[in-house]
Amino acid sequence: MNVAAEFAGCSLDDIKALLDGGTLTVYSVARPISADHAVDRSEVLATFTFATPAFGPAAEGKETPVFAANSVAGVSVGTPGFARARRADGTTVADFSAGPGNREVKFAEVSCSQGAPVKIVSFRFDAEGGWPERPEYYDSHPRPGFAMPMIP
Repeated sequence: MNVAAEFAGCSLDDIKALLDGGTLTVYSVARPISADHAVDRSEVLATFTFATPAFGPAAEGKETPVFAANSVAGVSVGTPGFARARRADGTTVADFSAGPGNREVKFAEVSCSQGAPVKIVSFRFDAEGGWPERPEYYDSHPRPGFAMPMIP
């Protein structure tokens, strides 16, 4: 998970609460370097709407997202590359790896098709995917184009 700079200091529970009533939009290419960058050269494959609350209790290392609809219709054709989570007001919260394999957001199918159902079968938060509150990692492994975190 790559968290937007505005929410870098939030705990996992805070991130979950921010998504109440928000959306999870699935895109067809690799995610941008950070959630602060705009999505370009990508196609929207499907959009899920989180319920309120957005997550139930975690079970067996996996999260339990709660969506308004468990399955949504695909809006275009492609293979998922990442998913962007936004608050109900449209503010970007985080980006997640997505696809049929060992990804944070895993789908029932390998690809999406227009009008075909898209279903999420598992969801997890990968702490190694960009948690900015890990300064010991980011201080020793800076990413190009990404500002170093400031330690309060």
